[in-house]
Amino acid sequence: MTHDVHIVGGGLAGSEAAWQLAEAGYRVRLSEMRGVEGTPAHKTDHLAELVCSNSFRSDDATSNAVGVLHAEMRALNSLIMRCADTHRVPAGTALAVDRDGYSAAVTHAIATHPNIALVRERVDGFPEGPAIIATGPLTAAPLAAHIAEQTGETALAFFDALAPIVYHESVNMDVAWMASRWDKGETKDYINCPMDKDQYQAFVQGLLDGEKTEFREWEADTPYFDGCMPIEVMASRGPETLRHGPMKPMGLDNPRTGRWPYAVVQLRQDNALGTLWNIVGFQTKLKHAEQVRLFRTIPGLENAEFARLGGLHRNTFIKSPILLDESLRLKSAPQIRFAGQMTGCEGYIESAAIGLLAGRFWAAELRGQTLPPPPITTGMGALLHHITGGADAESFQPMNVNFGLFPPVNDPKVKGKANRKAAHAARAAEAMADWIGSLPA
Repeated sequence: MTHDVHIVGGGLAGSEAAWQLAEAGYRVRLSEMRGVEGTPAHKTDHLAELVCSNSFRSDDATSNAVGVLHAEMRALNSLIMRCADTHRVPAGTALAVDRDGYSAAVTHAIATHPNIALVRERVDGFPEGPAIIATGPLTAAPLAAHIAEQTGETALAFFDALAPIVYHESVNMDVAWMASRWDKGETKDYINCPMDKDQYQAFVQGLLDGEKTEFREWEADTPYFDGCMPIEVMASRGPETLRHGPMKPMGLDNPRTGRWPYAVVQLRQDNALGTLWNIVGFQTKLKHAEQVRLFRTIPGLENAEFARLGGLHRNTFIKSPILLDESLRLKSAPQIRFAGQMTGCEGYIESAAIGLLAGRFWAAELRGQTLPPPPITTGMGALLHHITGGADAESFQPMNVNFGLFPPVNDPKVKGKANRKAAHAARAAEAMADWIGSLPA
């Protein structure tokens, strides 16, 4: 099959971009190297595989920026959101998925679409003609070198860490109990493992003393991204840091004591069957033997069996505010668009959203039209603006979508944090509806 656009990378961004173009009637060649060459983090050759958490985070479109982005993508026929909704697992107000069912659904939809040719191959340079580079944080070295050569910029980089996954049957529910996240909400979707002060302090010391993954020489100066900070790095910032972060006990009454524990470890369902649960916020670079030893000191996890232990991988991104225009085109080579984490957005849904926009920008251009960017008051528009010009290029860092990227709500009647969030969300919904209504048929 000849193609109109060549997409390199079958992650969330590349899959979403391919879907948007194919649904618009354009022929796509989607190149994915997994199947002929693996990566340090992926376990399968499925498209859009989730390598870290199984959560797309909050699905609340009335007061949360991530939920706003979810709603906008659903309104724009997002494949990623459709498959996530189909394979949802209980997680309170968050959107968490059965990772295997979800990625299998994305792969099936792409592989069977008549306008998409899915090719298992490694691409080492820019394709000829219209293309989207969506190779993500684990771009193969030859392509990464080609990007640096073509842009004249040195790629920035940071580390992403993976949380361990536990088999539910190995959790001691005589010690642990079910509750909502910090007891907020009516559902009880999280397993809670309590710690007293001595247990907590010993655990923190174990994190600090445990043997860590050694860095390669080329990784030595790579910083961590705060949104995926290894738990032992958080612990090094002070003995009480974890109690005010992923191990926060505030509001969680242990039904066996009627009191808050000194600290708590929470697990969230990771698959539809409820057999796998990930330890929330426990991304780590501890060596595997250290993880098993230390995590089994957590009350309730004394006999824990692990379906996956934590890990670490290097993430890369470009200086998008310098290199890309407002429609994600490479200024020095406008036949190339970038999408996904490579552009400096952080998070599953953010990556997919930028892929969606890249696909729609190309579809409009191929029709001889100009698609204006979504308004900056929307989730997509705010994220796109951050990537392509809203951030200082020299200090540019990956960013999750958040209301801090949106223009302020300048209404003196809107007072208080909760009301401002609701006002942001309402304004975004109205602006997105207007933008979608203005799109060419």
